[in-house]
Amino acid sequence: MRDEELDGLTKAQHDLEWSRLVEAVAARCTGPLRETLEALEVHETYEAARVALVEAAEAAELLRLDEPLPLDGIRDVRRPLARLEKQGALDGTELRAIATTLGAARALRKFLARHRDRAPALHQACSTDPTLDRLVDELERAVEPDGTLADTASPELGRLRTEVANLRARIVGRLEAMLLKHADIVQDRFHTLREGRYVIPVRTDAHEKLPGIVHGTSGSGATVFVEPKAIVNQGNRLKMAQGELEREEARILGILSGRVRDRGAEVSAAVDALDRADLRHAAARLSKDLGATIPKLSRAPRMRLIDARHPLLALEGVEVVANDLELEAGGALVMSGPNAGGKTVSLKVLGLAALMARAGLPVPANEGSEAGFFSPVLTDVGDEQSLQKNLSTFSAHVTNLVSVLHASGPSAMVLLDEIATGTDPHEGAALACALVDALCQKGAALAVTTHYERLKAMAVEDPRLRNASVGFDVARMAPTFVVRRDVPGSSSALAVAQRFGMPQGVLTRAKELLPDESRTFDALVQKLESRFEELESERAQAEAARREAERLRDEAALELERRRQRDHKKLSEEGARLMEQLRQARAQLKDARKALRKSERHDEAALRKIREQLDGVGAQVEGELKDVVVAPPAAPPKDVGTPVEASEVEVGQRVYVPRLRTEVDVVEAPSKGRVRVAAGPVKLWVKVDEIRKKDAPREAAKPTASAPSAAVSRSRAPASDNTLDVRGMRVDDAISMTESFLDRMFGASEALAYILHGVGSGALRDAIREHLGQHAGQYVRSVRPGTLEEGGERMTVVQLR
Repeated sequence: MRDEELDGLTKAQHDLEWSRLVEAVAARCTGPLRETLEALEVHETYEAARVALVEAAEAAELLRLDEPLPLDGIRDVRRPLARLEKQGALDGTELRAIATTLGAARALRKFLARHRDRAPALHQACSTDPTLDRLVDELERAVEPDGTLADTASPELGRLRTEVANLRARIVGRLEAMLLKHADIVQDRFHTLREGRYVIPVRTDAHEKLPGIVHGTSGSGATVFVEPKAIVNQGNRLKMAQGELEREEARILGILSGRVRDRGAEVSAAVDALDRADLRHAAARLSKDLGATIPKLSRAPRMRLIDARHPLLALEGVEVVANDLELEAGGALVMSGPNAGGKTVSLKVLGLAALMARAGLPVPANEGSEAGFFSPVLTDVGDEQSLQKNLSTFSAHVTNLVSVLHASGPSAMVLLDEIATGTDPHEGAALACALVDALCQKGAALAVTTHYERLKAMAVEDPRLRNASVGFDVARMAPTFVVRRDVPGSSSALAVAQRFGMPQGVLTRAKELLPDESRTFDALVQKLESRFEELESERAQAEAARREAERLRDEAALELERRRQRDHKKLSEEGARLMEQLRQARAQLKDARKALRKSERHDEAALRKIREQLDGVGAQVEGELKDVVVAPPAAPPKDVGTPVEASEVEVGQRVYVPRLRTEVDVVEAPSKGRVRVAAGPVKLWVKVDEIRKKDAPREAAKPTASAPSAAVSRSRAPASDNTLDVRGMRVDDAISMTESFLDRMFGASEALAYILHGVGSGALRDAIREHLGQHAGQYVRSVRPGTLEEGGERMTVVQLR
């Protein structure tokens, strides 16, 4: 990053109060960043910013699903790791903190592996080296949670600790006995440690009665601390054992520290990954608190914010007025209106949105917002002056403007508050217009606030510029904070002065002193503002009406869908019951056919009786099925056709039945106001007045005149009433349907019956033909593939007797 850009970014962050946003992010961190975060990286490249936003979006989605990133257990281990690089050894507390932190990294890695489809960017960025798990396990075995070494850290450590404990216990036991024996000379009945040795407090005037080594006296001099001679040797052995123990502990800590040092790069990478995940999680929490969204990040320097809010005001709990804001490279947004009306707030919203997008933070604006990659972001906001440089307010302002002019370019965002003020109004207005023109020529995306009428007029005439204003409610004498695009704003200085108690006489005189052009301009602006308010009111009413209409439409659609689902469930249950009846009926038909084949005599009377029996079973099931449709509910088509008369209905005709919500084929001519139709394999009777005309009648194939036999003369080409479609069925179901179908065809004195099974693997075709060849009844004469005109191998043709 260039020095001048860095300076510009630093000033922009100062002007926009960026540090407060950093504090808001830090407060939402879980690990050490909660206390140590001092800055957020404002990425220098588009790609880095894009990746950061993608990761923040994934963290926000996980948070929305109540699956937040697991970040418990992160400790501040950067300083111990830095010290370890200098070959130092860490203590047990520091090693345990590293183990806990690496354990958190392991938990995060496993979590992201489970959610890699939902959070691929986070999985790639924050996954850590799985081989660190062995280091974690070793540290956790060797170091207790309180930082002390475990007895099992080494066999020698356990032995030495046992030896020290035994020596200490023996010494304490002897001291307790001595306290009782020499109760007449001890000052208090307790033992203590002095210079690492066990001692008894003895009265100064009687210490010679207890032989031993004096290790000190009390502050008053009344007590002497004596190590009894009888335990000196034991004390020496204890001291030596403690020395061995300390050396063993130091040796173990050195080994463990070396293990961490050997994996220093991987450990540091794991710490970085945890901090990165913590930042993304904090960004997600901030997004939730602000109602923010991930903007579309554009390479082009363009900003389009929908219902944008100032994040810092929103975090303070202030009721923020949302506004649409736009900026384009090479163009300027000229904002005007009363003081304290929200002009500067709008500038800061634009600047903060640009920086937040570059830092990977969601922007407080609605879905569909777009944030360009602006670099640099240049500002001159506030009333600063440089007293150290003896610069006046205007001089400091001009100095900043010169810096901005030099640093700006095609990818820059420039935000200027009260441009070129603090000097003669006429010269200031001219300077403001010239600066805006120069910055637009350099390709910057510019937003300025002003009270200069000349600059507002320039925004009307120059297509690169666009007026915007913040409203002022004259009735309440207060700003509305609503940004109105393409409308210049009045400064309302006299109205504001009246609000704050300026005498009426002064206000009247001020109005008289206004130049004619100012009065004319203010009158025009007020007229525009009034018209804008009317249009806004009408728009709000229309929007409310639209929302109400959408609500009613959605409620109606939901209720319709609920009814359809209820009907579908009811029909499905009824259909399942009837399909079971149909299965049982097919079983009866199968038994009847077996009986027919076994019969020694097959006269016409017997055949007729069996056919009547079969027709009775079929009629029973069809009667049940005729009012049931087991199909997913669907809205009826808008064009349901026209009603037909019974005389217009022909066999083979394709018609639509609204009650069934499907198209069917007519398979029998109308009789007594009803007509028999087929919906796939299901045939049923419907009323003639229920059907609607859809297609032209299908022409049945005419008998071949030259065919001599009666069977051939009765044959017809494939049609809906003499063709069974079993495509997609299981073999058993297809054979059962075929047998029932041939029974009906034989009863109807048909010469040919067609079975449409398709080609596919050929399994269904072969099974049907094999079954018909082996189990053909007395009514099957022959079985053959269909001709090319009949459908070829997709069709099996059965010639009936």
